[in-house]
Amino acid sequence: MTLAKAYVIIAKEHNNLHLAWELSKRIRSCQLLLSKAAMRGEPITAEEAEPVISSLSYLIFKAQDSHYDIATTIMTMKSHIQALEERANAATVQSTVFGQLVAEALPKSLHCLKLKLTTDWLSKLPLQALAKENVNSPRVVDNNLYHFCIFSDNVLATSVVVNSTISNADHSKQLVFHIVTNGVNFGAMQAWFLTNDFRGAAVEVQNAEEFSWLNVSYAPVVKQLLDKESRVFYFGGYYEDISVEPKLRNSKYLSLLNHLRFYIPEIYPQLEKIVFLDDDVVVQKDLTQLFSLNLHGNVNGAVETCLESFHRYYKYLNFSNPIISSKFDPQACGWAFGMNVFDLIAWRTANVTARYHFWQEQNADRMLWKLGTLPPALLAFYGLTEPLDRRWHVLGLGYDMNIDDRLIESAAVVHFNGNMKPWLRLGISRYKPLWKRYINESHPYYGDCVTS
Repeated sequence: MTLAKAYVIIAKEHNNLHLAWELSKRIRSCQLLLSKAAMRGEPITAEEAEPVISSLSYLIFKAQDSHYDIATTIMTMKSHIQALEERANAATVQSTVFGQLVAEALPKSLHCLKLKLTTDWLSKLPLQALAKENVNSPRVVDNNLYHFCIFSDNVLATSVVVNSTISNADHSKQLVFHIVTNGVNFGAMQAWFLTNDFRGAAVEVQNAEEFSWLNVSYAPVVKQLLDKESRVFYFGGYYEDISVEPKLRNSKYLSLLNHLRFYIPEIYPQLEKIVFLDDDVVVQKDLTQLFSLNLHGNVNGAVETCLESFHRYYKYLNFSNPIISSKFDPQACGWAFGMNVFDLIAWRTANVTARYHFWQEQNADRMLWKLGTLPPALLAFYGLTEPLDRRWHVLGLGYDMNIDDRLIESAAVVHFNGNMKPWLRLGISRYKPLWKRYINESHPYYGDCVTS
């Protein structure tokens, strides 16, 4: 087909329009055959291919018999291939951008759910009264219970995390969930967790915007989030600087919720140990055993990710900068955020939050790392992380279609990190049932918004 396309151009240049038309016709036949094969998911058979190839080969020989200069043919083919490569590269960039936009967008169904729940919160005063009663519950500060924190603006995703954790726990009444969301989603989150049954587990919902201590004078990240250049970088047009990967412009990195994980001891000053869960995980085993693990004096218990070479420190951080290269091992093993057990007593002793502040200030110009919360965490928790068994936390369900079923089945937590979230249409269908089984489909708003 590529050779035939080159001869179409040459034939037109030599005013042989009939040959050009015949070649174009046969090329379309090839494309149609390839399209049908792709649609049915089966390879082209020899019987289908033979007449198309024969007719196209005949025309190519006919073009060669026209004594077109071979050098001209080669040059034409080179320029044609170059043009095809440019189009393919442009299509790849466009596909990446569109995929990123879809991943960042809130589906209509979830927006509908949020609006209905917010309406309930604002119109039903008994809900607000019940929320006030729960604020001073002694269970939220009881260190004899098992505490989990989730920072999210996605009601349904947070609900799946809570439901899956409770469903796989031996003693659900001993669980306490601490949810922090933003002001826009606070009412919806409260309404959902006050009107659903969670098998006796306690659920606390807080509004991050009410953390008056988390301000510009205390937290460098707050200053950076308000910085005009940062907002232009994350919210500016995707095509303004094509040298910057679209994923680096994900606006979630400008969300305060994404950075609250570094302030857990301040948010929960009376707690001694807590498990942090991302809102795109599903729990499949009893997690209370995490609280009895020996962290050997470390602050953070996490699953290491350096089975693949690209998850070592040098892949996340700029080791050409002496402030990084003089303090850290480039071959040090990276680890995963999303399911972490934190010893908050050790955290306060090591003053990890101050370490995080230091590195945020050093990276004000984004020269030490480009995106996310993991790079500063690798710096802040350096030498303070206890590696956990890999089965505690299996990653990749938001981008890797080929994870071994046995690994998924053995996992205590599976993580849909990546753009292909299970609540989006572009989610990987093979993994979606793992997430959907923990949705409360009996809730009337789920039927109104999601299934319709």
